Amino acid sequence: MRKSISEWSFLPNLSMEERMRLARDAGFEGIEIALNEDTDGSQKELGLLCLDSTDEQIAEIVALAESVGIEIASVACGLYWKYSLTSDSEEDVKKAYQVTETLLRSAQKVGVDGCLVIPGCVYSSFAGLDPVPYDVCYQRALKAIRDLAPIAEETGVKMGLEYVWNGFLLSPLEFARFIEEVGSEYVGIYLDTGNMIATGLAEDWIRILGRRIVRVHFKDFKRSVGTLEGFCDLLEGDVNWPQVMKAFAEVGYDGWATAEMMPPYKHAPEQLLYQTSRAMDIILRM
Repeated sequence: MRKSISEWSFLPNLSMEERMRLARDAGFEGIEIALNEDTDGSQKELGLLCLDSTDEQIAEIVALAESVGIEIASVACGLYWKYSLTSDSEEDVKKAYQVTETLLRSAQKVGVDGCLVIPGCVYSSFAGLDPVPYDVCYQRALKAIRDLAPIAEETGVKMGLEYVWNGFLLSPLEFARFIEEVGSEYVGIYLDTGNMIATGLAEDWIRILGRRIVRVHFKDFKRSVGTLEGFCDLLEGDVNWPQVMKAFAEVGYDGWATAEMMPPYKHAPEQLLYQTSRAMDIILRM
C-alpha cells in the first residue's frame, strides 16, 4: 500500500504548494486534494481545487505536484454536508449532482482514478442537514448514484462511497448490497478505518467489501469517548491494526492509504504530519 495524506490535515491558511512540500518532507508519497466551493475566492488564491477552477488552473496543480515530487492520490469533497444527494430540496439535490460531476471530471483532469462521494444522509449530529427517512434516503441515493455512474464510467474515475456518520448504510452487508444494486464497476466504497469503530469492526468491512474498495482512509477512534472527539492519532484508538492489515492482504488491496487527520494540532501543526507518517510506517509493516 502507498502512503498519502489528506489535504484536510493541514491548517487552512496554507497554500497548495506549502501543503504538498510539507507532505513530501514528512514522508508521504501522495496527497489527497479536496474540491472546494470557494465563495469568497480565498481558496483559489491558495491554489486549491475549486468548483469553478479552469482547466489551466487544474493543470497548474498537476504541474506543481510534479515539481514538488509528490503524487495526487485522489480527490475528496466535503460539500455533501451542504448539498446532499438525498435532500428534500430539489435545488440542493441538483447542486449535489453538479458537484459530483465536477468532482469526477476534476479527478480525471488531475490524473486519478478514484474520488470520495457521500451518497446521502439520513441524519448527522454535526452538519446542518435536515433528517430524511431511511427508506426514502436509500431510494434517492440509489437513483442518484445510478444516474451519476455513466459519468464515472466516461471519465474512468471510480466513485468511492463513504460511510461517514451519516446514519446511512450502517453495516458492511447493506453497503455491499447497495453497491451491487447500483450495478456499475465504477462505484465502490471509500473505506475509512475509523468511521465504523463506534459500532463495528473495520476488518469486517474490509473482508465483506473486498474488491469493491476504491480507496482507503486511515483513521483511529476511541470507543470510550464515542463522539467526534473520539477520533485520535493513529495507533492511539481501538482500530485493531494487525487485523485490519491482515484483512487488506486477504482481499488484495494494495492501493493508496490516505491518513485523514482533522483538525491539526494548533500549536505544532507540522508535528501531526510527522507523527502520522511514522505511525503509518509502523502500520504498513504489520
